[in-house]
Amino acid sequence: MIPDATAPYLFVGLGNPGRKYRLNRHNIGFMVLDALAKEIGASFTRHQSQALITKGRLDGSRVVLAKPQTFMNLAGPSVAALARYYRVPPSSLVVVFDDLDLPPGKVRLRGAGSSGGHRGMESVIASIGEDAIPRLRLGIGRPPGRMDPADYVLEDFSADELEDIRSGVDRAVACLQEFVRNGVDRAMTKFNPAPE
Repeated sequence: MIPDATAPYLFVGLGNPGRKYRLNRHNIGFMVLDALAKEIGASFTRHQSQALITKGRLDGSRVVLAKPQTFMNLAGPSVAALARYYRVPPSSLVVVFDDLDLPPGKVRLRGAGSSGGHRGMESVIASIGEDAIPRLRLGIGRPPGRMDPADYVLEDFSADELEDIRSGVDRAVACLQEFVRNGVDRAMTKFNPAPE
């Protein structure tokens, strides 16, 4: 794809569609996009390429926000279709999703890399055809005891977790703003947690 200087940023939240999944741990990507849409005074009212989308401006730059309405593990074709339609290069695309290996509320931005075993990101990488795609992961913590991670991610956040999660969502929105203002490297430096 030839880079297009007029192309918008494309921010994609991964989750599962439908009310029953709305507050699931797996849907934190949707929660971030909802918070960002509110921040820019936009709402998700349009369907395109199997996604709910909205458009707006963030610090003067055009942004398209998308919540694929396929199930998460099949989100890639929707994301790839939107990137092609809006002529968004992979470097201007950010995929937002949950991470079991980060503590609740922590955020971590990376400019490229493997899916880390996340099936939604795996689908996006396969459909775009490269892994140099920025991704913003939000911690949801590990399941307790011997609980199956597949069951854990499809549970709603507990009341005890919600304060950390809301703080993480706010931090993720600020990280996306920094990404638009100053690029991936500056956003990583500012928002990624220090090694413990």
